[in-house]
Amino acid sequence: MDAVRLYGRHAVHAALDNPARIKKRLHGTKEALDEIVLDPAWPITVCDAADLKRLVPDGAPTQGLVLDTAPLEPVWLGDVLAGAGPAQSLMVLDQVTDPHNVGAILRSAAALDAAAVITQDRHSPPETGALAKAASGCLELIPWVRVTNIARALEEIAEAGFWRLGLDGAADASLEEALGDARACLVLGAEGEGLRRNVAEHCDQLARLPMRTGVESLNVSNAAAIALYAARRRF
Repeated sequence: MDAVRLYGRHAVHAALDNPARIKKRLHGTKEALDEIVLDPAWPITVCDAADLKRLVPDGAPTQGLVLDTAPLEPVWLGDVLAGAGPAQSLMVLDQVTDPHNVGAILRSAAALDAAAVITQDRHSPPETGALAKAASGCLELIPWVRVTNIARALEEIAEAGFWRLGLDGAADASLEEALGDARACLVLGAEGEGLRRNVAEHCDQLARLPMRTGVESLNVSNAAAIALYAARRRF
């Protein structure tokens, strides 16, 4: 991917504040641009709201700002594992493909100080404006690692001392019972399908979120937020 088009105030403001972002062109209404301390090096086009709407997918809210940028540089798993703090968790997503869910999980992971979110480079969404909008600026704050093989990544994560917990509604242990004292690597599968067998087999334990009878499951982004909070509150 050579370029990413971001839109919406939170996503664009965060990208402009990120020195690692290459800014190709900022499009904005005069009112929205007046709220920003503009760098003279940024190529800027002043537009009206109708012009901005033509730059984004139908119905996407621009809030007066659209930014053309290069995608973020890749983040390597080994670097994340070497730099993770003693209270930080990891979030691994197994074939979660909805960009809104992945964006929301990035937001929760940043808010709860996770070390990284890890996805497969295939069967997961690319960096897009929709994903960045769902992340509400947190795409710039949380390392997002994309790996070739989730199972091999889980082996490397175990070697770094993380306890790998796969979320499964049919598991015997609750998440709170399974967390223990080690740094947690929380592994979530796609809605409906759940964890693939090979991924589940690379977890140290499977655990469930305690839910009332009759509620089959939660949206994956909601489940991720609850699991991240449960892991974080131990410290």
